[in-house]
Amino acid sequence: MDIETLLRGHPDWLAHLESGGPATIAFPDDLADELVRLAVPHEDIGAVLATLPEPGGPLWWLAERCVGSLVSAMGGLDPPPAFPDLPELGPYFFVHVFVAALPYTRRYHREHGVPDEVSRATLADLGRNMAAHRKRHGTGGLHHPRWFMRHARGILYELGRLQFERVRMGVRTGEGVRAAGLPAGPGDLALSVHIPDFKGPMTPAACDASFERAREFFPSCFPAERFLIATCHSWLLDDQLAGHLPASSNIVAFQRRFHLLHRCDTGAALEFVFGAEAAAEWPRRTRLERAIADHLAAGGEWYGRAGWLRL
Repeated sequence: MDIETLLRGHPDWLAHLESGGPATIAFPDDLADELVRLAVPHEDIGAVLATLPEPGGPLWWLAERCVGSLVSAMGGLDPPPAFPDLPELGPYFFVHVFVAALPYTRRYHREHGVPDEVSRATLADLGRNMAAHRKRHGTGGLHHPRWFMRHARGILYELGRLQFERVRMGVRTGEGVRAAGLPAGPGDLALSVHIPDFKGPMTPAACDASFERAREFFPSCFPAERFLIATCHSWLLDDQLAGHLPASSNIVAFQRRFHLLHRCDTGAALEFVFGAEAAAEWPRRTRLERAIADHLAAGGEWYGRAGWLRL
Protein backbone atom coordinates (compact mmCIF):
# COMPACT_ATOMS: atom_id res chain seq x y z
CA MET A 1 0.00 0.00 0.00
CA ASP A 2 1.36 3.42 -0.98
CA ILE A 3 0.39 5.77 1.87
CA GLU A 4 1.57 8.84 -0.02
CA THR A 5 -0.66 8.09 -3.00
CA LEU A 6 -3.60 7.33 -0.72
CA LEU A 7 -3.26 10.59 1.18
CA ARG A 8 -2.96 12.62 -2.00
CA GLY A 9 -6.60 11.70 -2.54
CA HIS A 10 -7.39 13.70 0.63
CA PRO A 11 -5.31 16.86 0.08
CA ASP A 12 -6.99 19.03 2.73
CA TRP A 13 -6.59 16.38 5.41
CA LEU A 14 -2.98 15.74 4.40
CA ALA A 15 -2.20 19.47 4.57
CA HIS A 16 -3.72 19.61 8.05
CA LEU A 17 -1.68 16.63 9.24
CA GLU A 18 1.55 18.03 7.84
CA SER A 19 0.96 21.51 9.25
CA GLY A 20 0.32 20.25 12.77
CA GLY A 21 3.23 17.87 13.00
CA PRO A 22 3.56 14.58 14.87
CA ALA A 23 2.87 13.62 18.46
CA THR A 24 5.12 11.25 20.37
CA ILE A 25 3.43 7.86 20.49
CA ALA A 26 4.13 4.46 22.03
CA PHE A 27 2.08 1.38 22.77
CA PRO A 28 2.04 -0.03 26.30
CA ASP A 29 3.69 -3.34 27.15
CA ASP A 30 0.34 -4.57 28.51
CA LEU A 31 -1.52 -3.63 25.35
CA ALA A 32 -3.71 -6.76 25.42
CA ASP A 33 -4.88 -5.87 28.94
CA GLU A 34 -5.43 -2.27 27.83
CA LEU A 35 -7.65 -3.46 25.01
CA VAL A 36 -9.70 -5.49 27.49
CA ARG A 37 -10.11 -2.36 29.64
CA LEU A 38 -11.33 -0.54 26.54
CA ALA A 39 -14.00 -3.24 26.02
CA VAL A 40 -12.49 -4.29 22.70
CA PRO A 41 -14.32 -7.47 21.59
CA HIS A 42 -12.26 -10.54 22.40
CA GLU A 43 -12.38 -11.76 18.80
CA ASP A 44 -10.66 -8.54 17.68
CA ILE A 45 -7.83 -8.36 20.22
CA GLY A 46 -5.45 -10.71 18.41
CA ALA A 47 -5.92 -8.89 15.11
CA VAL A 48 -5.38 -5.47 16.72
CA LEU A 49 -2.10 -6.71 18.23
CA ALA A 50 -0.97 -8.37 15.00
CA THR A 51 -1.47 -5.25 12.87
CA LEU A 52 0.31 -2.63 14.99
CA PRO A 53 2.18 -0.12 12.81
CA GLU A 54 5.95 -0.53 12.80
CA PRO A 55 8.04 2.36 14.17
CA GLY A 56 9.56 4.29 11.30
CA GLY A 57 7.14 2.87 8.75
CA PRO A 58 4.54 4.78 6.74
CA LEU A 59 1.65 3.80 9.04
CA TRP A 60 3.66 4.96 12.05
CA TRP A 61 4.25 8.30 10.34
CA LEU A 62 0.52 8.64 9.75
CA ALA A 63 -0.42 7.50 13.27
CA GLU A 64 1.92 10.11 14.82
CA ARG A 65 0.21 12.85 12.85
CA CYS A 66 -3.32 11.60 13.54
CA VAL A 67 -2.57 11.65 17.25
CA GLY A 68 -1.00 15.08 16.78
CA SER A 69 -4.25 16.27 15.20
CA LEU A 70 -6.23 15.06 18.22
CA VAL A 71 -3.82 16.64 20.69
CA SER A 72 -3.82 19.96 18.83
CA ALA A 73 -7.59 20.24 19.42
CA MET A 74 -7.73 18.64 22.87
CA GLY A 75 -10.69 20.02 24.79
CA GLY A 76 -11.60 22.55 22.11
CA LEU A 77 -15.08 22.84 20.66
CA ASP A 78 -13.72 23.55 17.17
CA PRO A 79 -12.89 20.09 15.80
CA PRO A 80 -9.97 19.23 13.55
CA PRO A 81 -10.75 17.68 10.16
CA ALA A 82 -12.55 14.39 10.65
CA PHE A 83 -10.69 11.14 10.16
CA PRO A 84 -11.89 9.78 6.80
CA ASP A 85 -13.06 6.22 6.28
CA LEU A 86 -9.99 4.65 4.67
CA PRO A 87 -10.35 0.86 4.44
CA GLU A 88 -7.01 0.75 2.61
CA LEU A 89 -5.31 1.40 5.97
CA GLY A 90 -6.72 -1.83 7.37
CA PRO A 91 -9.67 -2.32 9.72
CA TYR A 92 -7.77 -1.47 12.90
CA PHE A 93 -5.56 1.49 11.97
CA PHE A 94 -7.70 4.06 13.77
CA VAL A 95 -8.01 1.75 16.77
CA HIS A 96 -4.23 1.99 16.98
CA VAL A 97 -4.44 5.78 16.71
CA PHE A 98 -6.92 6.11 19.56
CA VAL A 99 -4.96 3.72 21.78
CA ALA A 100 -1.79 5.73 21.08
CA ALA A 101 -3.68 8.91 22.05
CA LEU A 102 -4.82 7.52 25.43
CA PRO A 103 -2.03 9.09 27.52
CA TYR A 104 -2.96 12.54 26.20
CA THR A 105 -6.69 11.97 26.71
CA ARG A 106 -6.24 10.63 30.23
CA ARG A 107 -3.98 13.53 31.16
CA TYR A 108 -6.68 15.94 30.01
CA HIS A 109 -9.23 14.06 32.10
CA ARG A 110 -7.00 14.29 35.18
CA GLU A 111 -6.37 18.00 34.66
CA HIS A 112 -10.13 18.60 34.65
CA GLY A 113 -10.94 16.38 37.60
CA VAL A 114 -12.85 13.78 35.60
CA PRO A 115 -13.54 10.87 37.98
CA ASP A 116 -11.74 7.65 37.08
CA GLU A 117 -14.98 5.73 36.63
CA VAL A 118 -16.27 8.33 34.15
CA SER A 119 -12.98 8.24 32.25
CA ARG A 120 -13.06 4.44 32.06
CA ALA A 121 -16.68 4.30 30.92
CA THR A 122 -16.13 7.01 28.32
CA LEU A 123 -13.07 5.41 26.77
CA ALA A 124 -14.66 1.95 26.75
CA ASP A 125 -16.90 3.27 23.99
CA LEU A 126 -14.01 2.39 21.68
CA GLY A 127 -14.74 -1.30 22.13
CA ARG A 128 -18.48 -0.70 21.91
CA ASN A 129 -18.07 0.93 18.52
CA MET A 130 -15.96 -1.97 17.34
CA ALA A 131 -18.87 -4.22 18.35
CA ALA A 132 -21.19 -1.86 16.47
CA HIS A 133 -19.01 -2.22 13.36
CA ARG A 134 -19.30 -5.99 13.50
CA LYS A 135 -23.08 -5.74 14.04
CA ARG A 136 -23.50 -3.46 11.04
CA HIS A 137 -20.95 -4.96 8.64
CA GLY A 138 -20.29 -8.49 9.85
CA THR A 139 -16.50 -7.93 10.02
CA GLY A 140 -13.92 -6.50 12.42
CA GLY A 141 -13.14 -2.80 12.44
CA LEU A 142 -14.13 0.51 14.00
CA HIS A 143 -17.51 2.06 13.19
CA HIS A 144 -17.03 5.59 11.79
CA PRO A 145 -13.57 6.50 13.19
CA ARG A 146 -14.55 10.18 13.27
CA TRP A 147 -17.06 9.42 16.05
CA PHE A 148 -14.46 8.47 18.68
CA MET A 149 -12.51 11.66 18.01
CA ARG A 150 -14.96 13.31 20.42
CA HIS A 151 -13.98 10.98 23.25
CA ALA A 152 -10.27 11.19 22.51
CA ARG A 153 -10.38 15.01 22.54
CA GLY A 154 -12.19 15.28 25.89
CA ILE A 155 -15.47 16.75 24.67
CA LEU A 156 -17.74 13.71 25.19
CA TYR A 157 -18.40 11.87 28.46
CA GLU A 158 -20.46 8.83 29.37
CA LEU A 159 -22.55 9.42 32.48
CA GLY A 160 -24.60 6.31 33.10
CA ARG A 161 -27.03 5.37 30.34
CA LEU A 162 -26.41 8.49 28.24
CA GLN A 163 -23.44 10.33 26.79
CA PHE A 164 -23.07 14.11 26.79
CA GLU A 165 -20.95 16.10 24.35
CA ARG A 166 -19.84 19.70 24.86
CA VAL A 167 -20.96 21.57 21.72
CA ARG A 168 -22.12 24.89 20.35
CA MET A 169 -25.64 24.94 19.00
CA GLY A 170 -26.16 25.04 15.27
CA VAL A 171 -28.30 27.63 13.54
CA ARG A 172 -31.61 25.79 13.28
CA THR A 173 -31.49 24.26 16.74
CA GLY A 174 -30.31 27.51 18.31
CA GLU A 175 -33.05 29.47 16.58
CA GLY A 176 -35.62 26.98 17.88
CA VAL A 177 -34.37 27.45 21.43
CA ARG A 178 -34.35 31.24 21.11
CA ALA A 179 -37.87 31.23 19.64
CA ALA A 180 -39.03 29.49 22.82
CA GLY A 181 -37.93 32.53 24.80
CA LEU A 182 -34.75 31.12 26.35
CA PRO A 183 -31.58 33.21 26.67
CA ALA A 184 -29.61 30.99 24.29
CA GLY A 185 -29.29 30.62 20.57
CA PRO A 186 -27.00 29.69 17.66
CA GLY A 187 -23.38 29.38 18.71
CA ASP A 188 -24.12 29.13 22.43
CA LEU A 189 -22.96 26.24 24.56
CA ALA A 190 -25.08 23.13 24.91
CA LEU A 191 -24.75 19.47 25.78
CA SER A 192 -25.52 17.14 22.91
CA VAL A 193 -27.12 13.92 24.17
CA HIS A 194 -26.16 10.57 22.65
CA ILE A 195 -27.65 7.14 23.33
CA PRO A 196 -24.98 4.42 23.11
CA ASP A 197 -25.79 0.96 21.84
CA PHE A 198 -25.38 -2.23 23.88
CA LYS A 199 -26.31 -0.64 27.23
CA GLY A 200 -29.71 -2.14 27.78
CA PRO A 201 -33.07 -0.37 28.11
CA MET A 202 -33.08 3.44 28.25
CA THR A 203 -35.56 3.48 31.11
CA PRO A 204 -36.88 6.81 32.41
CA ALA A 205 -35.11 6.19 35.72
CA ALA A 206 -31.76 5.53 34.02
CA CYS A 207 -32.13 8.63 31.85
CA ASP A 208 -33.14 10.74 34.86
CA ALA A 209 -29.99 9.60 36.64
CA SER A 210 -27.82 10.48 33.62
CA PHE A 211 -29.24 13.99 33.33
CA GLU A 212 -28.76 14.52 37.05
CA ARG A 213 -25.14 13.39 36.80
CA ALA A 214 -24.61 15.78 33.85
CA ARG A 215 -25.96 18.70 35.92
CA GLU A 216 -23.29 17.92 38.54
CA PHE A 217 -20.41 16.76 36.34
CA PHE A 218 -20.01 19.64 33.91
CA PRO A 219 -20.06 22.53 36.44
CA SER A 220 -17.51 20.57 38.48
CA CYS A 221 -15.12 19.64 35.66
CA PHE A 222 -15.71 22.62 33.34
CA PRO A 223 -16.63 25.48 35.69
CA ALA A 224 -15.89 28.15 33.09
CA GLU A 225 -18.65 26.81 30.82
CA ARG A 226 -22.38 27.19 31.47
CA PHE A 227 -24.73 24.68 29.92
CA LEU A 228 -28.35 25.77 29.97
CA ILE A 229 -29.62 23.53 27.15
CA ALA A 230 -29.30 19.88 26.15
CA THR A 231 -29.91 18.97 22.51
CA CYS A 232 -30.38 15.68 20.72
CA HIS A 233 -30.31 14.74 17.05
CA SER A 234 -31.44 11.14 16.70
CA TRP A 235 -33.74 8.72 14.91
CA LEU A 236 -35.11 7.98 18.38
CA LEU A 237 -36.82 11.39 18.28
CA ASP A 238 -38.80 10.60 15.12
CA ASP A 239 -42.33 11.31 16.34
CA GLN A 240 -43.69 8.65 13.99
CA LEU A 241 -42.46 6.09 16.52
CA ALA A 242 -45.15 7.22 18.95
CA GLY A 243 -47.75 5.95 16.48
CA HIS A 244 -46.25 2.46 16.46
CA LEU A 245 -45.14 1.97 20.07
CA PRO A 246 -47.21 1.95 23.27
CA ALA A 247 -47.32 5.15 25.30
CA SER A 248 -45.45 3.33 28.06
CA SER A 249 -42.39 2.57 25.90
CA ASN A 250 -38.98 3.89 26.93
CA ILE A 251 -38.47 5.51 23.52
CA VAL A 252 -41.72 7.46 23.69
CA ALA A 253 -40.88 8.54 27.24
CA PHE A 254 -37.48 9.74 26.03
CA GLN A 255 -39.10 11.75 23.23
CA ARG A 256 -41.40 13.49 25.69
CA ARG A 257 -38.42 15.08 27.40
CA PHE A 258 -37.63 17.16 24.34
CA HIS A 259 -39.14 20.03 22.41
CA LEU A 260 -39.00 18.58 18.90
CA LEU A 261 -37.66 20.65 16.00
CA HIS A 262 -36.72 19.88 12.40
CA ARG A 263 -36.18 16.54 10.72
CA CYS A 264 -32.62 15.65 9.78
CA ASP A 265 -31.03 12.47 8.42
CA THR A 266 -32.87 9.42 7.08
CA GLY A 267 -32.02 5.75 7.29
CA ALA A 268 -30.25 5.78 10.67
CA ALA A 269 -32.98 3.67 12.26
CA LEU A 270 -32.20 0.80 9.89
CA GLU A 271 -28.50 0.93 10.68
CA PHE A 272 -28.96 1.02 14.43
CA VAL A 273 -31.79 -1.49 14.71
CA PHE A 274 -30.95 -4.07 12.03
CA GLY A 275 -27.24 -3.66 11.42
CA ALA A 276 -26.00 -5.71 8.47
CA GLU A 277 -29.18 -7.74 8.04
CA ALA A 278 -30.71 -7.40 4.58
CA ALA A 279 -34.07 -5.78 3.98
CA ALA A 280 -35.61 -9.08 2.94
CA GLU A 281 -34.59 -10.55 6.28
CA TRP A 282 -35.69 -7.78 8.65
CA PRO A 283 -36.57 -9.63 11.82
CA ARG A 284 -39.60 -8.78 13.89
CA ARG A 285 -38.44 -10.09 17.25
CA THR A 286 -39.25 -6.96 19.27
CA ARG A 287 -41.89 -4.25 19.17
CA LEU A 288 -39.31 -1.80 17.85
CA GLU A 289 -38.19 -4.12 15.05
CA ARG A 290 -41.80 -4.75 14.08
CA ALA A 291 -42.54 -1.01 14.12
CA ILE A 292 -39.55 -0.16 11.90
CA ALA A 293 -40.09 -3.00 9.45
CA ASP A 294 -43.88 -2.65 9.19
CA HIS A 295 -43.66 1.10 8.58
CA LEU A 296 -41.15 0.55 5.78
CA ALA A 297 -43.18 -2.28 4.29
CA ALA A 298 -46.16 0.11 4.13
CA GLY A 299 -44.09 2.57 2.11
CA GLY A 300 -43.12 4.85 4.98
CA GLU A 301 -39.72 6.34 5.78
CA TRP A 302 -37.93 7.00 9.05
CA TYR A 303 -36.14 10.25 9.91
CA GLY A 304 -33.81 11.70 12.44
CA ARG A 305 -35.19 14.58 14.46
CA ALA A 306 -33.67 17.44 16.44
CA GLY A 307 -34.89 18.34 19.89
CA TRP A 308 -33.90 20.30 22.96
CA LEU A 309 -34.63 20.53 26.66
CA ARG A 310 -33.67 22.87 29.45
CA LEU A 311 -31.21 21.39 31.92
